[in-house]
Amino acid sequence: MPKSRIRKKADYTPPPAKQATAIKLNSRAWVAPVMLAMFLIGLAWIVVFYVTDGSLPIDQLGNWNIVVGFGFIAAGFGVSTQWK
Repeated sequence: MPKSRIRKKADYTPPPAKQATAIKLNSRAWVAPVMLAMFLIGLAWIVVFYVTDGSLPIDQLGNWNIVVGFGFIAAGFGVSTQWK
C-alpha cells in the first residue's frame, strides 16, 4: 500500500495583541459643586416652607413649594449622572 503524502501545515501564529486604550476618568470640575448646590437649595426650600408654615419662599405656590424643592433635588440627581 502506498504511503500517503503528509500535508505541511503553517505554524500557528497568534493574532497580534490588542493595545489597551487608557480610559480618561477626568471628572468635570463643575459637576460636584452644582450637584451639591441643587441638593442644598432643594432641601433649604422645603425646610423654609415648613418652618414658615407655608408663607415662604413663595406664598402663591402654596403646597407646590414642596414640588419645587423636590424638583431642585431631582435636578441635582440629574446633574450627578455627568460625574465620572
